Amino acid sequence: MPTDQAELNSDQVLRRDIPWETYMTTKLISGTALQLLRRYDKKTENERASLLENDGPSYIRVFISILRDIQKEDTVEYVLALVDEMLTAKPNRAKLFHDKSLADEDIYEPFLRLLWKGSWFVQEKSSKILTLVVSERLNKNATKEAADSKKKITTSDDVLKGLVEWLCIQLKKPSQPNRSIPASVTCLAALLKEPVVRSSFVKADGVKLLVPLISPASTQQSIQLLYETCLCVWLLSYYEPAIEYLATSRALPRLSEVVRGSTKEKVVRLIVLTFKNLLSKGTFGAQMVDLGLPQIVQSLKGQAWSDEDLLDALNHLEEGLKDNIKKLSSFDKYKQEVLLGHLDWSPMHKDSIFWRDNITSFEENDFQTLRVLLTILETSSDPRALAVACFDLSQFIQYHPAGRVIVTDLKAKERVMKLMNHENAEVTKNALLCIQRLFLGAKYASFLQV
Repeated sequence: MPTDQAELNSDQVLRRDIPWETYMTTKLISGTALQLLRRYDKKTENERASLLENDGPSYIRVFISILRDIQKEDTVEYVLALVDEMLTAKPNRAKLFHDKSLADEDIYEPFLRLLWKGSWFVQEKSSKILTLVVSERLNKNATKEAADSKKKITTSDDVLKGLVEWLCIQLKKPSQPNRSIPASVTCLAALLKEPVVRSSFVKADGVKLLVPLISPASTQQSIQLLYETCLCVWLLSYYEPAIEYLATSRALPRLSEVVRGSTKEKVVRLIVLTFKNLLSKGTFGAQMVDLGLPQIVQSLKGQAWSDEDLLDALNHLEEGLKDNIKKLSSFDKYKQEVLLGHLDWSPMHKDSIFWRDNITSFEENDFQTLRVLLTILETSSDPRALAVACFDLSQFIQYHPAGRVIVTDLKAKERVMKLMNHENAEVTKNALLCIQRLFLGAKYASFLQV
C-alpha cells in the first residue's frame, strides 16, 4: 500500500470534487439521488444536520447505492468519509440505517465487502461504520431481519462474524503498521459486549492476540490502546470459554504489572474489575496470591481514587484474596509457582516439614509437578528458576522413598548434568547437590544440606 494512501485522512478526501452529474448521465445514480447529493455535499455541518433530521433514511439509501454500484476508489473513499463524518458527529445516527423504509436495502453488504478491498482508508472507515451500525441494531434487540424480503440480505450475525475475522487478521498481520491494531481494538471494545462476538473471537483464537497488548503505557495514544485492550479483557472475563484461554496465557502477570505502575484511574478500574470477576474462577485466586496481588491491592487502596466502583472492587478483592490465602494448602501454592514457572527461594523450598508432609502430592496426575520442574530445567533461561528447580529435585530425591528411581526414569540426570557447567554459581551449586543426592541415595543424602 503506498504511504500516501496509508496516511490519507478524511479532510483530504472531502476536499475532492466528485462528478455526481456524470454519474447520473451514465445512470450510475438516479435523478433523485443527484438532487439529494446536491443538497448535502459541500454544505455546512448545521445544514447537513437539518437534512439528516428531516430525511435521514433517504441519504443513507443514496450512500449505500453509491457504494454498491460505483467502483471508483476516489468516490468510494469520499462517500465513506461522508458517512464516517456523519456518525462521528452524532453516533446515534446509526439508527437511521435501521429505519423501516430501508427494510429491503442490504445496509451491511457494501461495507462488509469493502473491508477486504481497497486502501487502508477504505478498510478502516468500513470497519468503524459497520461497528457503529451493527451495534445500534443490536441495542434494539432486533431479531427479525429481512423476514419479508425476497432477496438475500446480509444479517447482523454475518456482519459480526465477518468483522471478527477481519479484526483478528489485523491484530495478527496488520495492513497498516501504525493504525491497524488501535483501530481493531477500538472496534472490539465496542463489539465484545455481544455474545456472538465473544464466541467468534474465542473460536478465532483472538484472546492470545490481545494479551501482548497489555503492557505499561506512557503516551496518550498508547494509554488509550491499553485502556481499550483492558476493556476487551474485562468483557471477556464474563465469558467462560474466554476465561479458559486467559488462564493459560500471560494475561494475569501482565495485568498485574500494568496495575502496579498505572496512575490512570480508568485503566486501574478495568483491571481491578477484571481481577474481581476472575478471582473465584479455577486457579486464578492462587495465581493472584502468587503474583503479590494482596500487596498491590493494599497499595492501590492507599491512593485517592474517586470511582466508587473501583473502591468497592478493591475491598471485594482484598477480602477474596484473604480467603484464598487461607484456603490454599502449601502444596497448592508450590504447584502454582512451578506451573507458572515463577520459581524463587520462598520459604517452603527449604522447609523439611513441607517436603515430609507433601511428598506424596508430587505423585498426582502422573507426577505432573515433577515433570514441569524438569521442563523448567530444560527450557528456562532464568538462573534463579534453574537453581531452585535443581534444589527441589534434590529435595524430592531425599524425601520420596522411590525418589532416585523416579527421577532416573524421567531422564533428569542428563538435564542436571548439563547445568553443572552453567555460568551462574547458584545454578552449578544446586545442580551439584542434585547429582550428589541422585548418586548417593536417601541414606546419605540427609548429610548433604545447603
